[in-house]
Amino acid sequence: MRYPCAMSTLFDPIRIGDIELASRIVMAPLTRSRAGAGQVPNALMREYYAQRADPASGAALIVSEATQVCPEGQGYLDTPGIHSAAQVAGWRAITDAVHARGGRIVAQLWHVGRISHVSLQPGGQAPVSCTARPAASKTFNAGGFVDCSAPRALATDEIPGVVAQYRRAALNAIEAGFDGVEVHGANGYLIDQFLRDSVNDRSDAYGGPIENRVRFLLEVMRAVTGAIGGGRTGLRLSPVTPSNGAGLDSDPQALHETAVAQLAPLGLAYLHVVEGQTGGRRDFAPFDYAALRRRFKGAWMVNNGYTRALALAAVASGAADLVAFGKPFIANPDLGRRLRIDAALNAPDPATFYGGGAAGYTDYPALDAALA
Repeated sequence: MRYPCAMSTLFDPIRIGDIELASRIVMAPLTRSRAGAGQVPNALMREYYAQRADPASGAALIVSEATQVCPEGQGYLDTPGIHSAAQVAGWRAITDAVHARGGRIVAQLWHVGRISHVSLQPGGQAPVSCTARPAASKTFNAGGFVDCSAPRALATDEIPGVVAQYRRAALNAIEAGFDGVEVHGANGYLIDQFLRDSVNDRSDAYGGPIENRVRFLLEVMRAVTGAIGGGRTGLRLSPVTPSNGAGLDSDPQALHETAVAQLAPLGLAYLHVVEGQTGGRRDFAPFDYAALRRRFKGAWMVNNGYTRALALAAVASGAADLVAFGKPFIANPDLGRRLRIDAALNAPDPATFYGGGAAGYTDYPALDAALA
């Protein structure tokens, strides 16, 4: 069921599935490439998330940075995983810190598919995908930005094993203290690669017509919700973004409406939709998001370029239940407070977005310090 009430505001509480939130302000997943050896979350990451966890000043809900479900799921240097005991322990320290400040946090479960490089893959093997065609995109390894390596198409009988990796990762997330998970089905990564006919060139049960191309997504979502429950599971989709060399599907409206309609029995807590081009134009390509929303009964989270005014209007009009903010949370650990009082925002430093230490990560001033 949907939970918003008439004339809700961005600052009103909401229940999404099994998770109670103090407001509608969400910190979007943000890759920052600061995990330690073995892709283990560390103390610096704990400080970063804790800074943004107080729902009175930061986010009511934090969606973690994308977190690989298996070693083959890694596509960028120093991104964290959630498939080893050490990684689970590292995340546990972070979720404990978030909860100590009254916050809520879900883990974004990620498999990059073909958006990787052999230097990041176990044994230097080729990345896996729905296709053997390489992505016209870059990834980031120890040498800097490099072309993605040519992938290997998964054999049909390998796919259940990948689905099982998502299920195991969801259980690991709960063991690590997360309040739930968000499955990353967006931005040209593995699930999105299966969805789009611009990428998926398979001729088996996972390729061809829409009903086949949504199969992998549905199997992953059934496995995850079967393990931890629909009320603790969200999904991120980006119907028209061209990220990571993923061209537009021939019919993105029909594709995503079919997928969302078939997800209905799972009772998902929320759907997180990137409107337009991720990090770019909101009107990049035509898409009827309202029609997609009518097919989904859980909470509706919107994302991409939302200003304070746009966010207030979206929630007040009922066009959205929650708004996820990305880059503003990088430079403003107290973004929630700034949105409430309409205060000026710190500007982020793009040079420190990926990799490094505390600079541009945990050293952005809160409002009182900035004013001083």
